[in-house]
Amino acid sequence: MELVCLKEKKFDDYLPLMNREVIEEISYLSDELRGKRVAMINATAFGGGVAEKLEALLPLLINLGLEVDWWVLEGSGDFFRVTKQFHNRLQGQEGSLTGPDIEVYLHQTRLNAAAMENWDYDFVICHDPQTAALIDYRDRLRHRARWVWRCHIDTSDPNPEYWDFIHRYIRHYDAVIFTMSNFVCGGADLPNLTLITPSIDPLSPKNAALDPEEAAALLRCFGVEKERPLIVQVSRFDPWKDPLGVIEAYKMVKKEFPSVQLALVGSMATDDPEGWDYLYHTLRRAGEDYDIKVVTNFNGITSVEVNAFQTAADVVLQKSLREGFGLTVAEALWKGTPVIGGRVGGIRLQIEDGVNGYLVDTVEQCAERILTLLRNPALAHDFAVTGKEKVRRNFIVPLNVLAYLRLLHKLNFLP
Repeated sequence: MELVCLKEKKFDDYLPLMNREVIEEISYLSDELRGKRVAMINATAFGGGVAEKLEALLPLLINLGLEVDWWVLEGSGDFFRVTKQFHNRLQGQEGSLTGPDIEVYLHQTRLNAAAMENWDYDFVICHDPQTAALIDYRDRLRHRARWVWRCHIDTSDPNPEYWDFIHRYIRHYDAVIFTMSNFVCGGADLPNLTLITPSIDPLSPKNAALDPEEAAALLRCFGVEKERPLIVQVSRFDPWKDPLGVIEAYKMVKKEFPSVQLALVGSMATDDPEGWDYLYHTLRRAGEDYDIKVVTNFNGITSVEVNAFQTAADVVLQKSLREGFGLTVAEALWKGTPVIGGRVGGIRLQIEDGVNGYLVDTVEQCAERILTLLRNPALAHDFAVTGKEKVRRNFIVPLNVLAYLRLLHKLNFLP
């Protein structure tokens, strides 16, 4: 495994965003857990939502007095192909789990477990299917740590074969975390089941306030014209994110607003080998429509450019067909941009339909809701104000810190 370097952050910088009760509880719990050693394990250090969540969360836990290391799995191309298949099928895709795929998964797990020899941690927190089987090697640690498995994906209707395989491991953890209760497969007997919603870092370069003129200047480099309406979706290039459906909705909107522009902004992650194929599929669907901008981290997209796209957009979409949470919804709402999302998964926790955005089920509904917002700037503004306050109260990183501290405190005092 590879150890990830973390940037320093100060928890005090976030105090103006929090209520007094939250500040007091975090102070108490962090004092109780001061000096406890935590290992966080996931599949990639950049390019995915999990990495972004850990990058925001872990420096604050360290600043509060915990000792935290972030470890990233080593993996072959075959391993990430198999674990991407796990991801898809735990979200409901059909298909059978084969013996060779199981062997690829377990072989790489054994190789990664070798790195845990004599680890000295109080807590080990593993993220998503890539890490699930590591629990079989907990005896490699110097003393018995508490183990937690965190699932970030939508497992509300999983492929039963894949769920049964993962369940045989996760039931041995000391606690498991899901985003929503309906992501927990019916009848699953899981210890210390905990619900934690992800969060954004409101002070990061991706989410800090950006002057509209500066945002417009950044987007000119990508051919975006600030005088024209702009629709944006920020997400991985993945069929579950439905970029092809986004393009179809844009084409419907363009019939009434011929000057409208669409930006599909994505980051290519090391643990997603299908991403490149679907990027090319998206580019083929966009064709020679030069009002569709398809850009990635390989075109110069950093967190600041993502901020600019979300700030400058008239409407942000997250038209997912399955979604664990969808951080990009909270990001856009925090910037005061109205959001239309698929009526799935964790998006439903963030968008109250008709109150701070719209939830949709079809391409046609998506197009109609975009038109509603483009025709009614006052309504779009009202959604934006309501949406930002919803994020402040529910989906900023200090609240994620509090949720983890509560769980670790509970586990620390278990017999």
